[in-house]
Amino acid sequence: MQNKYFDKMNNSTPKILWIDDEIDLLRPHILYLKEKGYDVATTTTGKEGLRLIKDQNFDLVLIDQFMPGDDGIETSVHIKSINPSVPIIMITKSEEEWLIDEAIYKKIDRLLIKPINPNQIYAACKQVLESANIFSEKSKNDYLSQFKDTEDLAFQASSIEEWWKIYAKFVKWQIDFDVQREESLVQILKDQFNSVNKIFSQFIINNYPKWLNDNDRPTLSCDIFRRKIKPLLVKNKKICLLVMDAMRLDQFVELNKMLSEDFSVEMEPSLSLIPSATPFSRNAIFSGLFADEMCELYPNQRNEMIEDKGSLNNYEKDFLNDQMKKNGLSDKKMHYHKIWIADEGKRFLTKINNFTKNDLLAIVVNFVDQLAHRRSESDVLKEMVPDESGYRKAVGNWYAKSWIKDVLHELSLADYSVIMTSDHGSVMVSERASVAADKSSSDGIRYKYGTNINSSDRKALDIRDLDRYRLPDLGIRTNYLIAKENYYFIYPNEEKKYRKILENSFQHGGISIEEMLVPILTMKPK
Repeated sequence: MQNKYFDKMNNSTPKILWIDDEIDLLRPHILYLKEKGYDVATTTTGKEGLRLIKDQNFDLVLIDQFMPGDDGIETSVHIKSINPSVPIIMITKSEEEWLIDEAIYKKIDRLLIKPINPNQIYAACKQVLESANIFSEKSKNDYLSQFKDTEDLAFQASSIEEWWKIYAKFVKWQIDFDVQREESLVQILKDQFNSVNKIFSQFIINNYPKWLNDNDRPTLSCDIFRRKIKPLLVKNKKICLLVMDAMRLDQFVELNKMLSEDFSVEMEPSLSLIPSATPFSRNAIFSGLFADEMCELYPNQRNEMIEDKGSLNNYEKDFLNDQMKKNGLSDKKMHYHKIWIADEGKRFLTKINNFTKNDLLAIVVNFVDQLAHRRSESDVLKEMVPDESGYRKAVGNWYAKSWIKDVLHELSLADYSVIMTSDHGSVMVSERASVAADKSSSDGIRYKYGTNINSSDRKALDIRDLDRYRLPDLGIRTNYLIAKENYYFIYPNEEKKYRKILENSFQHGGISIEEMLVPILTMKPK
């Protein structure tokens, strides 16, 4: 009876080698596996098993632990030296802990304790051999069965919470499809996400201005301190505010398993301000203000925005100090630390005991944003991080070895709760939007402000009523252009020069699900 998942494995029947000195007693088990469609070869010694493995390709090895000559553990080591990728299931009478530990150390995939019945063996073989194919098939069917419903949900969505659920579905499928090899299915998902992003952009344009003056609004960047940090400080909890610059929901999900080693993690949505960029959304986290209020209260910030300087987040510590005072928290001790490079992060880790004396520890980490910028400038990084999947894996690999993982571990031991979030996400841009602007306009790829700057209405939101969007009037710069979906701004006379650099790069500042829907993780130490 051919198993329905075997066609995923190069249309060949999986081959199993069973090594056991009492193989004749296992005939019922072998016949059962053959009935299920497996090709089973047998031998009674480890030495003969190794000879067969050198001569043939096997998809799985079943091996007894206690045999004359080399035992199962010793034979498994030799098997892995010949074919490191072949999975091994060990069968043994012993339940001693040393054997279990040794099997784990020697990378045995499964350990079964005798007595065993044919169905147990079949279940173990199926799990090892077919789990990836079954998962792939099930996730594919799950997605295709919900394909139409997802777009219907997008058209019907009337709240950020409903959009968050839609976004989480897409992220789940994206991560599930990371293990798929069906490019057509990945492209279908990408096309549908692009379609849903158009609906989201219109939803934001229709609703965002109303939220700015509504106390019952979704949590915006400027609300995070008041809603998430202040209540914990009032209860005398020690808090770390960790802002991972430009990190997206899918990247947070990639880290979630590692974060859960030290913390109980709850995730909820927030909404980046427009433009979804540092001068507006990240400064809003630290100041608790909209950009128009911030520029009025902090003239130096306004002047730097007028001059469009490279760094527009120089006053975050001042913003946070003032927000503490405004919320009646002047008695709380606070430390702010922005970390751009790994060496600075490692130095911070060595001094962590000095910082844990504070009630509030605020840390900004710029790795994810820097990776996106450096990728645009490097062909090597483009090869290493070719798409969203590569971006997720790069962030996960970085975090697993990073100083910030060790910092969070130390904070959990020091009984800190962590509010982990981002100022905005990023979107992979692929469509050009020609823009007309003079030299005094800002340099943004997904947003611009300047004097009478223009682009297609279909590709960008043109904001001229600044008060309606709580945006600062920066003198001669009278309007803002915000790119929608996956568009990027480019000047017609510079298209040839910049198209190669910008196309399929990760950018932020515009209106898209990936940029504007930002997770807030409330992490309590275990």
